[in-house]
Amino acid sequence: MATNIPVPSVAAYQQPSRADSGDARNDVVVQQNHYIGIDVGTGSARACIIDEKGDIVGLASKNIGLWQPQTGYYEQSTTDIWRCICDSVKQAVHQNNVDVNSIKGIGFDATCSLAVFTHDTDEPVSVTGPDFNKSGNDHNVVLWLDHRPVEETKKINNTKHNLLRYVGGTMSIEMEIPKVLWLKNNMPKELFDRCKFYDLTDALEHLATGNERRSFCSVVCKQGYVPVGVDGSVKGWQEDFLKEVGLEDLCEDNFKRLGGVNGVNGEYFSAGELAGTLCQNAAAELGLPAGIAIGSGVIDAYAGWIGTVGAKVKLSDDQLDTDVPKNDQSQAFSRLAAVAGTSTCHLVMSKDPVFVNGVWGPYRDSIIPGYWMAEGGQSATGELLKHVLETHPAYQQASNLAESLNTNIYDYLNQHLLEMKEKKSAPSLAHLGKHFFFYGDLFGNRSPIADPTMSGSVVGLSSDKSTDGLALYYYGTMEFIALQTLQIVSTMNKAGHQISSIFMSGSQCQNEVLMSLISTACDMPVLIPRYVHAAVCHGAAMLGAKAASADAQGKTEDLWEIMDRMSKPGQTIVPTKTKGVKDLLDVKYQVFLEQCERQRVFRNMVDEVVAKTT
Repeated sequence: MATNIPVPSVAAYQQPSRADSGDARNDVVVQQNHYIGIDVGTGSARACIIDEKGDIVGLASKNIGLWQPQTGYYEQSTTDIWRCICDSVKQAVHQNNVDVNSIKGIGFDATCSLAVFTHDTDEPVSVTGPDFNKSGNDHNVVLWLDHRPVEETKKINNTKHNLLRYVGGTMSIEMEIPKVLWLKNNMPKELFDRCKFYDLTDALEHLATGNERRSFCSVVCKQGYVPVGVDGSVKGWQEDFLKEVGLEDLCEDNFKRLGGVNGVNGEYFSAGELAGTLCQNAAAELGLPAGIAIGSGVIDAYAGWIGTVGAKVKLSDDQLDTDVPKNDQSQAFSRLAAVAGTSTCHLVMSKDPVFVNGVWGPYRDSIIPGYWMAEGGQSATGELLKHVLETHPAYQQASNLAESLNTNIYDYLNQHLLEMKEKKSAPSLAHLGKHFFFYGDLFGNRSPIADPTMSGSVVGLSSDKSTDGLALYYYGTMEFIALQTLQIVSTMNKAGHQISSIFMSGSQCQNEVLMSLISTACDMPVLIPRYVHAAVCHGAAMLGAKAASADAQGKTEDLWEIMDRMSKPGQTIVPTKTKGVKDLLDVKYQVFLEQCERQRVFRNMVDEVVAKTT
């Protein structure tokens, strides 16, 4: 947990101008503007400060609290998160002695988690049952990872309501309406009736501005909001749907507790549009001047899209080329953003709606007004690698060896695989695991099967407990991640998308073996951003830059223009030319698809027998 840091005065951050020195030669001072991106992930809050060219001049993070009161329950606190944000901002400002008066805009992104406050006193409401308000804690956030609303999710999907078309056919347990319904079913009625609900990003903007505005990204992507004009939607919120699932009380006062009706008793914005300004209380806590422009925020994965796909690229070169002609926004239609951390989100923009079974969306207006976003994903990638390694008998020995060599376990195993290849005179790493078939939906399937009951399977298990055995299991897991990426990309392209490159961000970018596998399996280049550790909060900072560009009427600069100007080129990974690797992966992809399908067939066979005998 982060500790409190006293808030210095604004003056403490201010630098003397050259004019103060008394030297007439320095009378002209060029003020460099700065923008802050605030990224709240599952485990930490980060603050990133960029200049007008998009270069990062400050970056800091603080770990945030995570509570698990029961199995499958994951909770956080906006009070704790806000404190960590404040600490991170102050630290990032100090890193480069940034003059706080030069900060002109702030953008937020966060996980798609549900935040709950009272509508009458604006206080956090505990989501910890069965006591709730009697529990004495401020855990008012149900994390995206929380899986408590199992029955509520089933009830919602059994409605077959038309809005489900816009979330891939079924609403995920990770989304927020199932969690709201769970709270209604478990909270005392008098407490639930006092609750108002936010996506976490919107809750943070509420704390920053004091207003009740919402982002299209949060409500459209995760809360069942259908933009006005789409499929006859009149108010955005679907009254018949909310009544059918048992949330009819949220329809009262024109859906005020969800954010209201746009233009009537609520306001909604696409990414980076001016959503308000920093209020006095928040400014004092952050150590910043009041009045800074706040850009409408996005879900964290979408900030990864903003922070990566605008880079100028020459896909034939080993390095992204900054001298290529200016990007056209239509180029984004062929660029898949893969935000890879604990899980992986796959995002692509299209001019027209493209419906893909098992892929969330299409979502209009969530990023750029009038354009559509689709969101696929893998429930666990980084978490899957971690689980596979930590449950193998050789993990502790390998971990100790990695530590003694001052490296991490992933780099150590990548090197070990190369040594095994040389020792066995194998033509490639792929040949080491040619008879090992791992299917890894150990945490359920997000896309394209959209089945939380999916699990894993292995063909080719041996009794090998050595580091060699661990390395092969690890390689098989990376191969699974790459092949499932191919499955998602292929499914999206068959439905009408035109994906031809993958723009990665997140911690997995550092794993060269994994990146090469994804590139080769998908037969397309993988682009690694310059700011591997900060692509998401870099994207959030661009939202601040967009908000700061607002004119007197509130009109802001086009987001793509900002992305084009501020995105930074990085490295290109191209499919391997090593003979036989692509052919081998193509064959193993057929096995992968068989493992995926046969698991479901086997379960159905068993369920039919059980149903007959019970």
